[in-house]
This record gives sequence, C-alpha cells and structure tokens, in this order.
Amino acid sequence: MTKGRKSVAERPASEHPSLIEAKRVLEVEAAAILGLIDHLDTKFIDVVELINASNGRVVTMGLGKSGIICKKISATLASTGTPSFFLHPAEAIHGDLGMIVSGDVVLAVSNSGETEELVRLLPSIKRIGAEIVAITGNPASNLAKGSDYHLSAAISKEACPLGLAPTASTTATLALGDALAMALLVRKGFKEQDFAFLHPGGKLGKRFLRVLDLMHGGEQTPIVRLTTPMNDVIYEMSKKGFGITAVTDGSGVLQGVISDGDLRRLLQKDEQILRKTAADCMRSKPRTIAANELASAALQQMEERKITSLFIADDGGLLQGIIHLHDLWGLELF
Repeated sequence: MTKGRKSVAERPASEHPSLIEAKRVLEVEAAAILGLIDHLDTKFIDVVELINASNGRVVTMGLGKSGIICKKISATLASTGTPSFFLHPAEAIHGDLGMIVSGDVVLAVSNSGETEELVRLLPSIKRIGAEIVAITGNPASNLAKGSDYHLSAAISKEACPLGLAPTASTTATLALGDALAMALLVRKGFKEQDFAFLHPGGKLGKRFLRVLDLMHGGEQTPIVRLTTPMNDVIYEMSKKGFGITAVTDGSGVLQGVISDGDLRRLLQKDEQILRKTAADCMRSKPRTIAANELASAALQQMEERKITSLFIADDGGLLQGIIHLHDLWGLELF
C-alpha cells in the first residue's frame, strides 16, 4: 500500500469519493432526461409528422460536443428507416451547404441556441427550401426563434462540478434524439425485418435472413422430370452437387425427391433401377419451405429431420430452388 493512502479495502465503497461523484453525476443526468418529459407537447408531434411526410433527408448540424451528439442522432435515424447525415456547420458555411436540398429537414442542435455558425446559416437554409428544427436549451435564443420548429432540451444544471463541461445537456439532447427516432420508427411502421435489412452484416441482420436470401435457384437447382431415366437422374445429382434432386411434373410442380441415400437403399433392393424412371424411384410428398420463411426455420427443420437440403416451393407446389445446410452453417441464426 502506498504510504499515506488508505486502501480501498479499508474504506467502505459507499464513502469513496470516486463513487460518490459518479453517483451524483448519474443522478443529475437521469434527472435531466426525466425533466424533458414535461417539455414534450404538440410541437414534438409536429416535428415527427414533418419528418415522416418529408421526401428528403434529416440533416443534423451542431458544433463541438453538440456535433458529436448530432452524429449519433443521424446514425440512429438512418438505421431505423429515416435517411439522415451529419453536416458540419463550419464546412457548410464554406461550400458544403450544397449538400442540403429542398425538402430536407435540418436538425440544428445548440444548447445555448447562439452558436454563431448555425445562426448565420438559417437564412441560406430557408432559401434552399429546407425546414429547420432547432433543439436548444433556450427557447428565447436566436436559433430557436429563427427556426421553423423548436424542441426544448433545457436542463436545470450540468453534471460537471465546475458547471463548464457539457454533460447533462448533451445527455439530454441525445435522449431527445433517441425519442424522436423511436417515435418516427413507430410512425413509419418500421419492423424487425426492416431493421435487419439495413444491418445485413450484423448478428441481428443474420437472424432475419430469409430463405430467399440464401437459396439456390434457376440452373443451380437439381431438377428432373417424372419420366427422366434413372441414369440421367444420377447425372443431374452429380452435376449439381447437392446429393439430391427434385422431381417435377411438366408444369414444374414438385412431385418428389431422390437423394443419395435413396439410391443406396434402392440398389440394395433392386439392381435394375437404372432401367426405371424418376417417378418409379422418388419419395413423394417431400418436405418443403417457403422462400419468405426465416433461414433459421430452415435450419431448425433440417436439424430436427437430420437432412441436409430443403426444396423451396410456393403455395401451389411450384419449385423455386433449394437450400443446403452448408448455406446456413456459421450464420448464428439463433
């Protein structure tokens, strides 16, 4: 133990200055977020309806810490069905204002509401034809008064013990941005499948993969007709490499399947199967899955039935493709 320093073990955790300060900060920031509830009114509804009806993007703008919060708000909006990007106010003043077009909604964030770069941009943004929504802690500020809509993110105090570093104010603004994004998500009817579509590389995206996304169709599908001789059936199975083939009628409707295992069992019973047709050797009424089913459902069915392939067919039995166990391994579907 360092000389003159009381060890953590000798001091109750509840009395440690670091924990005391950390709890105070969390209490202040939690109170700041809860305080926003009383500020929510019809103005918030108006902003939700404005963005929902817009054919443009939500362009978030803020300077310093507010800019960092704006980037997070844009990321959340974009990932939940509302196209959005961040535009730095200083860069907008020096040429990047062209990134904003008529029909866009500009979300301008400033705790004081007096950020010079944002206030200076208001006339130009209005001339472009974009609507402006300000999020500030001061409804009497120039930014709030110069915007088309204003949402209050006012707090009673910062969590910083010096009252200097943006802490509770940025937390409150971030929470308000999340509230706006989630309200829009509900308003748009955004669903889990939509979220997965926008996150194809993530674990959640994989959970919502459809059979359609992974199946083999067209020329890749092993197919023979009811009248196909068995030597041609074996050739088709070897050529396509799935260890199985579908047997369809002249309309393409699935009638049965023949697998490698079926061939071995048939050979044990009848050495003359090469003189027969697919209709003579197939297993009828095979298990199928719909193309819009989750890939996880296909994997579950294969594991339960100890099979390696499933054919995809529509409600009328029309063959659409095949999915193999190899297509599903390693995807973390559950």
